[in-house]
Amino acid sequence: MTHTVDIEDPRETGDVGALLEVYRGELTGYCYRMLGGAFEADDAVQETLLRAWRAYDRFEGRSSLRSWLYRIATNVCFDHLGSSKRRERPMGLGGPSPAEIEYFGETLPEERWVEPLPDDAVLPREGDPADMAVGRESVRLAFVAALQHLPPRQRAVLVLREVLRWSAAEVATLLDTSVPSVNSALQRARATLGAKALQRDESSGATHAGSWTDVDTELLEKYLDAFERYDMDALVRLLREDAVLNMPPYTLWVQGPEEIVRWMVGPGAACRGSRCLPTRANGSPAFGQYRVDPAGGWTPWSLSVLEHDGAGRVTGITAYLDTATWFPRFGLPPRLD
Repeated sequence: MTHTVDIEDPRETGDVGALLEVYRGELTGYCYRMLGGAFEADDAVQETLLRAWRAYDRFEGRSSLRSWLYRIATNVCFDHLGSSKRRERPMGLGGPSPAEIEYFGETLPEERWVEPLPDDAVLPREGDPADMAVGRESVRLAFVAALQHLPPRQRAVLVLREVLRWSAAEVATLLDTSVPSVNSALQRARATLGAKALQRDESSGATHAGSWTDVDTELLEKYLDAFERYDMDALVRLLREDAVLNMPPYTLWVQGPEEIVRWMVGPGAACRGSRCLPTRANGSPAFGQYRVDPAGGWTPWSLSVLEHDGAGRVTGITAYLDTATWFPRFGLPPRLD
């Protein structure tokens, strides 16, 4: 997705910071896909802009400013990836568990998890429909988690080529390598992911997963209605047979409608009576869940992201339990009265 920015030359206006700030959103999306962490991506973008600000007087304009910033951001991400462990989802750490509280598993620190990100932080509100569809699909939790299994250079090549739609020559210039090397890295990355990532449907111009549609809205409304009523029969009708429930920072995850219901009426029974506020995360329907507070009102419990198959069936429920971190990030209130 190419964003064109027309702005006065800061050599004349002296406002380098304003010029660089225009790129913060798309750089955040790039660094998030590379790193898998929302706050780590923020740090990487801030470092990128700081490096660019300090070096701007040496920018000679042989490439576009955008290309120059992506070169800096790529190097910053490579530095981060060289000193950190791979981020995962619970499903990447072992098999499913029985739906009992004694199988909660380990509690891992935040830097081990693929984290959620608000759509508004990285996805444009308008633009070419095909590009917007690719953008949404490329920040899905499953796709971002899959990216973390690629070596850093393959990760960069795949994101630049298939998400941002850069040419092989542009990527080769950015990475100081050759076009054949870029094409080879892209092939290896696709093979690791098991298919051509984000391949477009040439007849419609959209990705196979599509974009935010009435399906997303309708599914979220049905799910929240069933969940707030704690109607397990209605909830099961929305779940695909292989649906999973996971709850970072715990390594536990359960699979299948029967186990998900066993969890909800067993260890998760305190969720009965919850209230939920809809939001959007990672190109997917999401909601902030508030549990009943015995003292009155409702208190934050989880930020939940719903993954689905595009046909109205939920394939994954990821409940991030660190509400002190995620509710402010998503603009969700600290409690409901």
